[in-house]
Order: sequence, then C-alpha cells, then structure tokens
Amino acid sequence: MRIVTRPDFDGVVCAVLLADALGIGQPVHWVEPNDFSKGSADIRPGDIIANLPYHPDCDMWFDHHSTNRIDRPFKGLFHDSPSAARNVFDYFADRFQRDYRELVYWADRIDSADFTRDEVLHPEKYDYVLLSMTVSGETDREEAYWESVVRMLREKDIAQVMAQPEVEAHCRHIVRQNGEYADWLRKYTRIEGRVAITDFRSLVHPPSGNRFLAYSLFPETVVSVRIRYENPQKQTVVVNIGHSIFNPACSVHVGRLLTAFGGGGHRGAAAARFPADQADSYLPQIITALVKNQPGPN
Repeated sequence: MRIVTRPDFDGVVCAVLLADALGIGQPVHWVEPNDFSKGSADIRPGDIIANLPYHPDCDMWFDHHSTNRIDRPFKGLFHDSPSAARNVFDYFADRFQRDYRELVYWADRIDSADFTRDEVLHPEKYDYVLLSMTVSGETDREEAYWESVVRMLREKDIAQVMAQPEVEAHCRHIVRQNGEYADWLRKYTRIEGRVAITDFRSLVHPPSGNRFLAYSLFPETVVSVRIRYENPQKQTVVVNIGHSIFNPACSVHVGRLLTAFGGGGHRGAAAARFPADQADSYLPQIITALVKNQPGPN
C-alpha cells in the first residue's frame, strides 16, 4: 500500500493524514498531474491517490480539483473543498492519533490562496505559509526533504518543525529567493488588458518565488499567467494561471480553460504542460480568453 500524491503543501498534508490513519510507513510516491495526462504515472493496485487525478488501478482516491471529477463509483472522497487534505481529514475523522485540525486549516487556506496581503508580502512572519513555500516540484526533486517534512508534521508541532536545521535552511533560501523574485517579475511581465503575463522562456533557469507576489505588484490585473520551459532542453512549456486574490474580477474558470491544452485545475488556479512547438498556437488562445474575461461553463 503506497501513498501517491503531488509535491506541494496540500500533498504533504494528505500524506501526513493517510500515513497516520492507515499506519503506512513506506515512502510516498511523488507524482505530478502531468504524469497522468501523459499516461506515465506508475499506479499499482492498493495505491491510495490524493490531490491528483483518478486512476482505475488505485484502491482509494481523494481529490478536490473540479477538472478531475469522475462519474464512476470509487472508494475515497471527492468534494469541491478548499484542499484535498480536507477530504482525507473528513473521511478518516475518527482514525487519527494526533490532532491535525490546525494543520488542515492551513492546508485549506494555502491551497485555496486564502491569504491576507501581509501573508503574501511577508510570509516569513507566518510559519505554515513559509513552510509551504519550501515544498515544490517545480525545480529540483527533493524527495528526501518532502519525506522529512511529512515525518516531522506527524511527530512535532509547527514551532518544532520550523526549528529543524533542514527546514531552517530551506526557509532561509525561500526568503532570499522571494526578495529577488519581485525584480524578476517587474522585468519579465507585460500587461494585456487586465492580465499580467510573465514570460520566463528566455531564461535558461527561470526563477521561482512567491506565486502570489504578482497580485501585489500589478494590482490593476485580475489574473496572472506565468510561462516557462520545464527544463533547459526547452521541449515542454509550462503555463500557470491564477486569479488575483486581491482583485477578484476574473470570470474565467481557468481549470476548464486549460483542459483544452492538456492541463486542468480549479476555477481560480490551474496549470498546463504542452510541447514547445505548440506554444505559438496555444498561448495566444489562452491569453485571448483571459483578456476577454468571459465566463464559461461552471
């Protein structure tokens, strides 16, 4: 029995809850949603999938992304909740050895981008927000670190977790990275209509940073688009779209928009990966839909 989830904070919390409720001790199998769309996800009988699309070979499934909804019976829970962790928490409500209510509260807020402006501008003041920024599959695959965070959140309170040397080191890196990221955004972002478009494709190593910072830097916009190559080989383009959390006037369900381009997600946040030779066709269509800002199917 394996836990299969994605490397983000919601995935980490799902792994914490599933490992506790079901007594699973083996390492998490970390997978990206794109592995499902490509058919390369290694899913085996007995696997428990969380925060990822459904796979017919799994034993249980927990998710909350509207574009992943299915119409067949399954064991687990799908619900349009703030986080996939909330669905795991509700399903196994009486099975936990520890009180995870605070952890799931923050998973809800972080995954649904329910932030104050101060939390966006100064994440170093908020332990859970800063910790969440240290878990990402966008750059290096730090599976040992992700596993360590899962283990620590099962055993320690947040203050103890933040005091661990490896967590402190990752947090220092994130704070430094966020300080530099604002300059990158200003240099590589253009505005079309009320859309902030950040295009990092000219950079061999595109910068990472606080994904909500664009909403503060470009307050007149209602949605942001970030474009980059997946790796230096430049074979795959990655597009991330998010509704502004401070100017909530975007009418486009971006998850449904990106399903036409091999992606998916929520109404307010979504991503897609596609071959680089399709970018000249796909990107204008995506940006045009966002600039028009017309609601589509719910």
